[in-house]
Amino acid sequence: MKYLLILLVVIVLAAFAGLFVLGRMSRSGHPPGLSGGTLQKCPPSPNCVCSEFDEQGGHFIEPLATDHLKEDDALGRLKMIIVELGGRVEAETDTYLAATFSSSLFGFIDDLEARVDAQEGVIHLRSASRVGYSDFGVNRKRVEHIRSRFERHQSDKAFN
Repeated sequence: MKYLLILLVVIVLAAFAGLFVLGRMSRSGHPPGLSGGTLQKCPPSPNCVCSEFDEQGGHFIEPLATDHLKEDDALGRLKMIIVELGGRVEAETDTYLAATFSSSLFGFIDDLEARVDAQEGVIHLRSASRVGYSDFGVNRKRVEHIRSRFERHQSDKAFN
């Protein structure tokens, strides 16, 4: 029984050490950026969502509808929401924004990217973990939370 307890403690410590190392590794990356003017496709792992490509099973998420706001107004609103939710804007242009979010326990970094498609009147989003396989739905929940705040802010503006 004593050896079993020791083995259990060693396994738990090894798991925590592994997660800590993965968290540190994720800090050395950077957002993938645009490829040919679009957001990059998700990898096969389930730790990514993207509105740019709907043929990817389980990765698709709806883009944000901008109701044809000016590009800088739409990205400005999105940037404000990202910062309010604890994200850090890493890069931005008139039509693209890259931000990072960090998990509280192990410091895992997730990338959130946004690309304005003015012709379609949407902002395409991609949110992905830099390391690991599963994110337990964190990236999808983050994008849906951003969508909710973006839409709420849009409807608040309509009444003002």
